[in-house]
Amino acid sequence: MSAGQRPPLEGLRIIDLTTFLSGPSATQLLGDLGADVIKVESLDGDSSRAIVGPTVLGESAYFLANNRNKRSIAIDLKSPRGLEVFQRLLTGADIVIENFRPGVTARLGIDPETVLADRPTLIWASISGFGQDGPLRDRPAYDMVVQAMSGVMSLNGHPGAPAARLGIPAGDVVAGLYAVIGILAAVQARHETGRGRIIDVSMLRGQLAMLSYQALYTYLNGVAPGPQGAGHDSIATYRSFRGADGRELVVTANTPRMWEGLCRVLGVEDLIVDERFVDAANRLRHKEELWAILEARFAERAAAEWVDLLSAASVPVAPVKNVLEALEDARDAADGSLVVVANEQACFTNVATPIRFVDTAQVTPGYPVS
Repeated sequence: MSAGQRPPLEGLRIIDLTTFLSGPSATQLLGDLGADVIKVESLDGDSSRAIVGPTVLGESAYFLANNRNKRSIAIDLKSPRGLEVFQRLLTGADIVIENFRPGVTARLGIDPETVLADRPTLIWASISGFGQDGPLRDRPAYDMVVQAMSGVMSLNGHPGAPAARLGIPAGDVVAGLYAVIGILAAVQARHETGRGRIIDVSMLRGQLAMLSYQALYTYLNGVAPGPQGAGHDSIATYRSFRGADGRELVVTANTPRMWEGLCRVLGVEDLIVDERFVDAANRLRHKEELWAILEARFAERAAAEWVDLLSAASVPVAPVKNVLEALEDARDAADGSLVVVANEQACFTNVATPIRFVDTAQVTPGYPVS
């Protein structure tokens, strides 16, 4: 295999001190891209191994979902012997990533400042709920905690209903992605300077960053936005609707051409010249009136029929699918969205890392091995 065909991170060794989800999702991605990941677990194992739910040969599916392409070793970092083993692991390592609560590594005597003093080329990434400094640094954090504190939960769900947690672990996964971005930036910088970096990633900061335009809207308006429900704060025709069969579809008719196409497909061409809806600003101003008209039209046909008709008119549209339907579509597409993870005992199918490199070997996915 030529150098250009090898997985892009082949040759990087990562010591993974993380548990549960934010850190393991980051190190799994790095392992998928070819890094040699050594997962260091406590003698009791990663706490996510105990999560109740589906299992594969008695192993928690929650754990397996975020820990492929890693080697594993159990170490008691509170013991002299465990610290000695950890120091040996550091020899030849490029990166350490951990998601202990701030202060834990210092108590163990393996804080990044101390470790990098002896190994200045090492890159150390810390993921925590609220960062290594600041008034909240000592508070425990989980995904729903940072979704709540960032304002994300307040935007989810429908007006008048209680705040709703996103159905995916966005607080964890986003923090993991930002950790990977920081690590790769530090690797690039090390090529030029020969020195490592210490990286501080906060789950809360990650969720605040995901607010995107909603954060700036709030600063400019001085008013907190409410639950977004089926619609959009700025685009009246960016919304979900229900067909005659009860199934939902989403339409994102953002441009004048798309708006006109939507009207023609629905048979409401008169709306194109209606002063209330003549442009995007007026449509937003009169969105409740517009939605009532569109809802009535969408209720006349099954959702799948509308999807076909609008697609033919080049109006962006999609059915609202459940997770099983989405995974079945991915399986039928056979486009690499899914991956079979296996070892000698069993195998299971999981979602693959979405990054693809042309003419580059893929890592053969496997269980964590000891």
